[in-house]
Amino acid sequence: MSNPDLSGARRLQSYKHHAVGWPVAILIVLGICGLSMLGIATARVGYLAVVVGATAALLPVGAVFAAIVWIDRWEPEPPRLLLGAFLWGAGGATACALLLNDAMTGFGRFLFNGDAKTFFALVVTAPLVEEAAKALFVVALWFRRRSEFNGAVDGIVYAALTAAGFAFIENIFYFGKAFAQAGVGSIGGGVIAVFIMRGILAPFSHPLFGSMVGIGIGLAAGTRLRGMRLVWPVLGYLLAVVLHAAWNGATLLGGVGFLNIYFLIMVPIFVGTGWLVIWQRKREQRIVAQQLPALHRAGLIVSSEVDMLASLSERRGWQRTVRRSAGHEAAKAVRDYQIAVTELAFLQHRAEQGRTTSAVRRARREKLIEDLKSARRSAAGSQHAFETARIKLGELTRMTPSRPPGNQPPGNRPSGR
Repeated sequence: MSNPDLSGARRLQSYKHHAVGWPVAILIVLGICGLSMLGIATARVGYLAVVVGATAALLPVGAVFAAIVWIDRWEPEPPRLLLGAFLWGAGGATACALLLNDAMTGFGRFLFNGDAKTFFALVVTAPLVEEAAKALFVVALWFRRRSEFNGAVDGIVYAALTAAGFAFIENIFYFGKAFAQAGVGSIGGGVIAVFIMRGILAPFSHPLFGSMVGIGIGLAAGTRLRGMRLVWPVLGYLLAVVLHAAWNGATLLGGVGFLNIYFLIMVPIFVGTGWLVIWQRKREQRIVAQQLPALHRAGLIVSSEVDMLASLSERRGWQRTVRRSAGHEAAKAVRDYQIAVTELAFLQHRAEQGRTTSAVRRARREKLIEDLKSARRSAAGSQHAFETARIKLGELTRMTPSRPPGNQPPGNRPSGR
């Protein structure tokens, strides 16, 4: 007769192996795909051209990364998923696009001649194929890890990072090809000319197109209408294709035609997307602030932390103070604690809106509470730092309106830290 404890331990160990092993294996495969794309670029334009292209491509991708980090401050996504998004864009999406674009280009040669063939390849084939390839990761993540999507900001982060990886490899090829044909050149040609177009005028072009899919999935995450959960991502994809097609068509027009499309269409849409990001971040702040009193009543946070957790500037100041007084590891633990609180707040918000089942909510809540307790113990330097608080999980199931921070009656405050 088998030992049930041993069987349970084996199942747990097997689960841990799968939970860790599969993501690592996927990241390795995506990394190999990215290296393969670099190898193909080297074969086409030469080793030196690829080195020059990669060096030039680092600048625009650095700007995109900085913007994504700024966007992702309230609820930072898991680093492993962010790395997976970039590697998918640089490896998987570029490989898919390369194969499908070549096939569709051959089909276009069969149907069209001359300028019509070029138009078909750039304005029809490339947008359809490339936007679909980039969107695959975000859509797969939406089905597999739906809890990671709390709104449009999360969708934009993942979609923009996937597109940044795609654009990075594509820029290496374009910059390398320009170097192979005309050297460093000047404003009229060579790497400098291509860099002005792709690195200065349009470093956010691919992330902007891809963000439309991310916005669609973010809207799907926030809707209660089952049918719209499919409609929003499809509309986002179609909008991404239209924007990509308009951009590629503008490059064919050149001169005044390109500038008209750039300033009358692309710039306003970019500004509008930036406004949407800012508005969504303020929405996230409101959600967190509204849920903090419930977490306070449940004994998960204390009254002195409510105001600090409701503001990004207060959170950063809290981390700086801890870093000066207790070191980097303690500050990192405080950051982990803040993230766990934010995740709990969003989970509570989804529960109040009826967008998560009780079983899923309980499992997720238990995991986040363990993360929160572990981070607090690490920050305090004691394994018993959190055990004196009276945790009352029943408060998290009460669907009463949340009080604004700072207005909690004294009787609802936990007795200790």
